[in-house]
Amino acid sequence: MTEKSKKYLSDVLLSIDLINEFTIGISDFNLYDKDRKTQSAVERQLVIIGEALNKLRQNETEIVIENDHQIIGFRNRLVHAYDSIDN
Repeated sequence: MTEKSKKYLSDVLLSIDLINEFTIGISDFNLYDKDRKTQSAVERQLVIIGEALNKLRQNETEIVIENDHQIIGFRNRLVHAYDSIDN
């Protein structure tokens, strides 16, 4: 595995940790739905996860990550079709 690929995996893990950190105290969907700042922060990290997985998949074709196509597709919707997403 290349150093760049390790960086992509590290970015995914960091983004997961940040999402967990951002959602501390958000105990249900209604709280999340009312908190635009948290929504924005979580969505940014989801974009990073999708982009990192996309680049990882391009660099390391032998690595299999379950549901990577769906994660990357969701990232693309967040970035390019944001108006089609409803909480």
